[in-house]
Amino acid sequence: MIDIRRVLFPTDLSDISRRAFGHALTLARFYQAEIELAYVVEPVGPAPAVTAAHPPFAVLDPEARGRLESELAELSRPARELGLATWHKVAEGGVVHEILGRARSWPADVVVMGTHGRGGFERLVLGSVTEKVLRKAPCPVLAVPPPAEGLHPSGPVLLRRILCPVDFSGASRAALVYAFALAEESGAEITVLHVLEWPIEEEPGAHIAGFDVPEFRRHLEHDARERLHALVPEEVRDWCQPREQVAGGRPWREILRVAREGETELIVMGVRGRGPVDLTLFGSTTHHVVRSAPCPVLVVHTD
Repeated sequence: MIDIRRVLFPTDLSDISRRAFGHALTLARFYQAEIELAYVVEPVGPAPAVTAAHPPFAVLDPEARGRLESELAELSRPARELGLATWHKVAEGGVVHEILGRARSWPADVVVMGTHGRGGFERLVLGSVTEKVLRKAPCPVLAVPPPAEGLHPSGPVLLRRILCPVDFSGASRAALVYAFALAEESGAEITVLHVLEWPIEEEPGAHIAGFDVPEFRRHLEHDARERLHALVPEEVRDWCQPREQVAGGRPWREILRVAREGETELIVMGVRGRGPVDLTLFGSTTHHVVRSAPCPVLVVHTD
């Protein structure tokens, strides 16, 4: 259903970023993919223009570069012990520019990165490194929040419960393909969720000017359940029984509520576009979910 051959793992070598490596390792192990660990050093202050007379501004001496490469090699050791190919890259330049450039040139099939940490990986806010990579990456991005206490810093993680919110768009259908594929690889239970954003916020028994609100809601829920059921291919039902759930309210709030109540270990979401117009996306559902989710969120783009 999906083919992941190359996993790009940008890291700032903070504890939180190191702990996110377990998720990169898990994806790579499922598909016997290569993993590249990338560390980006930003110049302090503006660099001179790059011309024949002024080569790129270097900020690392060979000794410092060697130390960083050794740390990356140690972090990737669990992957080599599983027989996975690993690569290490220490780059100099803008963090976002280097991550996106490498994701395109390699090319990566998925980028895995922590949403908190020191250096370039701060809280997910508009304009932050993580937000820009999520919005502009040419491939899906797995955003990993700080782990629960006790999670091994670099070993594979278990995926037992996956949540895939859908709005019936092409983007959410693409995300569902990833969710089903990862559920099949991991043996995880999967919940497919649609959130009805009520046009009015009244009590269940309310009637407005002769308009039967409860009956209207029942109609919307019935229609949504039928559409959810139709999204699940019969071949998927051969190996699992997806839970089809309809909720009502603000989509991002309901997604987070269902994720917490169901002890979800991975949320898979689809988003549309990567251009400047799509900035508004990261003030809405996806941004809220990634910023506040209790588990990693895989963001799948469609153009």
